[in-house]
Formats: sequence, structure tokens, C-alpha cells
Amino acid sequence: MLNRGSNIEKSRVITRRLFILAAAKLCIFAGITSRLYNLQISDREKYEILSDKNRLREWKTPPQRGIIVDYFNKALAKNDRIFQLHLALDEVKDFNKTIFKIKNIIDLNDFDLRTIYKKKEKLKSWDTLVVSDNLSWEKFSKLNLYLHEIEGAKPVLSTSRYYPYSNDMVHIIGYVGDASLADIEKKEIKENLVPGLKVGKSGIESSQENLLIGKYGIKRYEVNASGKRISQVNYIKETQGKQIKLTVDIEAQKFAQKLLNDKAGSICVMDIYTGEIIAMASSPTYDPNKFTHGINKKDWKKIKNNPLKPLINKSIAGLYSPGSTFKPLVALAALEFGTINPEKPILCRGHKHPYELYGAKYHCWKKNGHGYMRLRNAIKQSCDIYFYEMARLLGVDRLSVIAKRYGLGSKVLNDIYIEEKKGLVPSTIWKKNALEQSWYLGETVINGIGQGYIQVTPLQMCLMNAQIANGGYKIKPHIINDQSIKFNEIQEKIQKDLKIQNLSNGNKFLKEIEIQPFDRMYKNNANIKFVLDAMFGSTNELYGTSFNSRYNDLKYQFAGKTGTSQVRRITEKERELDLDISQIDYKNRDHALYIAFAPYKNPRYSISVIIEHGGSGSKTAAPIAKKLIKKIIDRHEIRNQMRNINTNSA
Repeated sequence: MLNRGSNIEKSRVITRRLFILAAAKLCIFAGITSRLYNLQISDREKYEILSDKNRLREWKTPPQRGIIVDYFNKALAKNDRIFQLHLALDEVKDFNKTIFKIKNIIDLNDFDLRTIYKKKEKLKSWDTLVVSDNLSWEKFSKLNLYLHEIEGAKPVLSTSRYYPYSNDMVHIIGYVGDASLADIEKKEIKENLVPGLKVGKSGIESSQENLLIGKYGIKRYEVNASGKRISQVNYIKETQGKQIKLTVDIEAQKFAQKLLNDKAGSICVMDIYTGEIIAMASSPTYDPNKFTHGINKKDWKKIKNNPLKPLINKSIAGLYSPGSTFKPLVALAALEFGTINPEKPILCRGHKHPYELYGAKYHCWKKNGHGYMRLRNAIKQSCDIYFYEMARLLGVDRLSVIAKRYGLGSKVLNDIYIEEKKGLVPSTIWKKNALEQSWYLGETVINGIGQGYIQVTPLQMCLMNAQIANGGYKIKPHIINDQSIKFNEIQEKIQKDLKIQNLSNGNKFLKEIEIQPFDRMYKNNANIKFVLDAMFGSTNELYGTSFNSRYNDLKYQFAGKTGTSQVRRITEKERELDLDISQIDYKNRDHALYIAFAPYKNPRYSISVIIEHGGSGSKTAAPIAKKLIKKIIDRHEIRNQMRNINTNSA
């Protein structure tokens, strides 16, 4: 019985063990089957991707920036092919060893190495480091031969921004540089962020970034176990940004910059009807191509420490007292408000008998005086005494209304240039709010000759002059070509307005009202004509302040107004000495200004010239304007032909 019971017990143990073993086998088999199912079916796509990642390498290529062209379709900013070396930091085991290999292959110097290590410190461990963004073809070819020996190295064929007109266009076009953290926050840049991406830093390049940036591309390569490229699998080509066409004429722009050579100042040229900016020169300049791949310390220091401030676009960010170029607008304001009879004579007796107001003395620029002046002659010969009295009668607040209406005290190009200044047109309310002080009558007198608190940009002066020259109609200044603005339509609208306008309703134009583009801004058209005729006399009649700069040829005949803006108060002793400009320190010399419109019959262009510390407007600024006017008029027909082509193609 014991043996039988023992056998039964043994049989049960064996059976139990066999069951457990079988169950274990089944579990193992089920686990293997489940794992194989996951590997082969459920996770097939995942492991295919991982396999492809080992077999394939993907490179993002920077987007192609859009081309910027002038009015005649000449490229002002374009893309050149360049060779770069990128390093994927997460693929590099020994960074120092890898950089040592690269150093020997492409001949990096100590400065390059320091720059590379500084860049690396700012990056995450999984980022891509741009070791060199502008390799020569010889170095790029050599690098590809040793590529399999360098961990994480990625040779990249890319594009770089190039500015063929460099110094002549830098203040208009701007330049590109490496994307900063602030840049990356912008949506369009974040979506296109790739190693070596260049973005606009100033000018048109910056303000039109959304249109210019384009879309990045992707290149996929099959590689071997060492990471060496075997073949290209596919290429999703980068998309180029949109082309930006400007209103600028590069030939006129180059000529304007040439006229400013070795000077500090600005030249602006504008179509008085369409508002197209033909030229907008600022001097001194610098080469934007040096910023594309990172400017070196020596060049940056030279630009930054230049006392003439080449980084500032003086046409839109330089603020100046307009001096006597403000007088035509003062005269127009006085005529519009009816505060002076243009035939009323006012005596100017020179330095010995200045204009006096509450004990303060205000002098005319002419030592021996002008004698009796009526308004037309006062504009023509720029008599300060006449304008002191006229400003006193007019008042600063009424003058402020007209000055703002004609473009002073507000940005001309709005958001195209972030550095553009508004300037300042003073009033009694402005002084009370800004300085918490009362306005004094003596400040009104000074304001009447374009001195004192008033501050304008050269482009504002050009706009002011353009809107007087076109007969007093508001225009829409622009530097990016706008085909919706057509000269013929504007001219027809103005001609129609001249026929139907009701001058008895003109008093509304003496208030601060909003005026739409191409609508009239004046109360009485006769007042505009009076000022234009006086500006003609200033340039084309004997004793006019710019008489020596006139053209006898009717084709080039123009009208204008000189200006000399003081940079500091002149003492009585200095007034008596009557020093020549060469005897005065450069920084103490007056600014030379000039505004003009041309041609006089059927005018089309407005010009403003400012030469910092140039002395007299008649001797320095007006002769420059004369040369430029000939160039502009000679190119007028060519521009008209291009305008017709653009209109027909639209």
C-alpha cells in the first residue's frame, strides 16, 4: 500500500511539474510570439523609421531669400552660392578631437577656434554648430574627402546674401545677420529655423522679412556605417521668398551718394504726385556685405566710432532745424489765415538795428539789411526780419496746423523703417505737456525762421516741398512699388478738383482735420501759386539766394529755397567778427539746406539736400541740388517708359 501510495504521490508531483513546465513553455512561446508580432507588425513602422535613421541622414537647407530690385528691375540684394560646414553636436563623442581634425583640414586659425567655442557655449547638446559659413571651394572639396573621419560633420551647399551696390544702398536695403533669440520668437523665422539662417537686421531686409524669408528645403542622403554619404535619396527644394520691387532708381541713388562723398548729410528725391521715392541717400555709409558672415571687431569699431555716424540713416532718422527752408510754409500759413497782406512792406536794417521784442534782439542773416521787403521778395531774398514779424502775427499754434498738414512732425514711411523719427512741430499745448512751461512770444519769432524747438527729417522736408509743388494736394509717399497709384489718375483727379472746388467752404482747411491722399489741403489755390512763384524768384531772379545755381535751359529750370540752420547760438562778438566758414570749428558750423522742385513748368520732382556743418545753403547745398536735378530730369523719360511697361503688364 505504501509503495502504491508513494507511486501515486510521485506521479502527481511529476504531473504537476510537467504542467508547470508546459505552462511556462506556453508563456514563453506566447511572449516570443507577442514580441515577434510587435516587432513585425505593430511596431514595424517604428523600426523601419529607426532603421532609416541609421541608413539615412537628413539636412535642412536654409530658405532662399527673395530678391530686392530697383524700379528698373536691377538686383539690389541677391543670393550667392556658398559652402558651409555644420556639426551635429549630439553625434560628436569627443568635441575637442573633432575640432582638431577639422582645424587641420580647413586651416582654422586661433581666432576661428575661439569663435567656435564661444558659439558652442550658447548651444544645446542637440543643436547644430555652424563651424564655418563661407568656405572656399578648395576647402569644401578637401573636407568631403575626409568626411567619414569626422563625427557629426555636415557639408552644406547654401546661399548667402550679396549686395552688389553695397555702400550706395545700405541705408535703404539694410543687411542680414544671424538670427538672434528675439528674431526666433517671430513666427516666420521660428518655422524656418535651420543652422546658418540669416535674417534681416535693418532696412527693407528687416521690415519685409515675412515676404523675403521663403521656406526651408530638405536633403536626404543614404549613408554607410561610418556615416559617409553614398547617394542622395530625395531633395525637397527650398522655396524662395517673394521679390520686392522698390521705387528707387539705382542710377539716381548712386549719383546722389557720389555728390555726398566725403560729407555728412542727406539727399532725398520724390515724385510730387505719386509719392515714389526716387533716391534717399545718406552719408557716410558702410559695406553691408561685411555683416553677412559676421563683421570683425576692427571693421565694427571703425564704423561705430566714426564721429559722422554712418550707421544712422540721416534721411529718416536725422533730426534738424529746417532753417529758412521752412519759410515758404510759414508764408503759406500766413496767407491761408489772412494774417498778413503780401504787399505790406517791412523794413530790414541789418545787424545794427535788429528786430526787438521785450528787450530781446533778433538779427537778420544779412549784415547791412535788405531794406523794405514785401512778402515775395522776403521769400526770394530770405529776409529774417520779415518772417519774425509775420510769425508773431500768425502765432505758433496756427503755424503748427499747417506744418503738420504738409508732412512735418510725423513719420513719412510708417513701419518700413523702425528707426524713422517723427520729428517735432511745437505748439503751446506741446510745450505745456512736454516741458510743463508756458510758451513765449520770442519762441514764436524764432520758430518763424525754422529755428528753436522745431525738428524735421530730410524726408519730411522733401514731402513738405512736394505737396506745395503739386499745388497743395496730399500724397502717399512710398519706397516699395505700388502699382495701384497711377500718375494719370491722380492728375485727372486734381484737374477735376480745381474745376469744382468751392473756395467759400475753405475755412475748414484752417483747422486740424484729417485729409485723405490726393485730396486738397489748402483754403485758397492762389496762396499756393504765390509761394511757388516766390520760390521761382529765389532761384531764377537776381538777388535770389540760389540765383548762382540756376539753369537757363527751360528743360532743367527749377525753383527752390535755401536754408542755413544754426547748431548753436551766435554771440555778439562772433557776429561782429563775421568769420569765414574755414575759420570756424567743423562741429560749430551751420548746417546747409536746400529744397527744390523741378522742372518749374509742369513740375514732377521734389528734392531736399542737407549737408551737416556745410555752412551756407546757397553755397553748399544748392549747387549739389542743381547737379542732381539734371540727372533726374534726364532719366525722366526712361522712368516713364518703365511705368508704362508696368501698367500694361499689370
